[in-house]
Amino acid sequence: MQAFYRYAISAMWLLWLLYWIAAALHAKPVRARESAASRLSHMVPLALGVVLFFANRLPIPWLNDRFLPRGIGWFWLAFWLTAVGIAFSVAARVWLGGNWSGTVTLKHNHELIQTGPYGWVRHPIYTGLLLALLGSALANGEWRGMLALVLITTAVLRRVRIEEAFLSRQFGAAYGCYREEVPSLLPLPRRRAL
Repeated sequence: MQAFYRYAISAMWLLWLLYWIAAALHAKPVRARESAASRLSHMVPLALGVVLFFANRLPIPWLNDRFLPRGIGWFWLAFWLTAVGIAFSVAARVWLGGNWSGTVTLKHNHELIQTGPYGWVRHPIYTGLLLALLGSALANGEWRGMLALVLITTAVLRRVRIEEAFLSRQFGAAYGCYREEVPSLLPLPRRRAL
């Protein structure tokens, strides 16, 4: 059972990564892509956050200090937050289909998806990933996990702004209505029915 506690959350992330790589092979061709400078604006904090999450020990001692005590209750809370977040991100990725991209792009025959998880939030992949990262930060229990979560959240918020500009240009008023009716990241009640 000790091995389960030690490796369960890492195993979920590994399975997620393998799925993500395999699913990327079925994306539609790209029609327009964000600039390299734009991509760096969200990839740098994302990369720093990932390093903080996965480094064994860091040279800044307080980042290795625990903010949570070790305990079975914290583990199970972290486990379920991670599992639900990963499952939600995968469901959203499946629902998005070939419109998905690892970078901010517009695809040939890009569709505005407004159903399934996209009827709850405009960016359900990010919602799921942030929930899973919160779970992983709790599982880690060290300050570096919380700092990583802040950095990755910053990257996600920047990327959301870039994506929304792309989608607004592509879909115009239809995206404006969708944006007014469906929240960005937190699944709040809809303001109006679509």
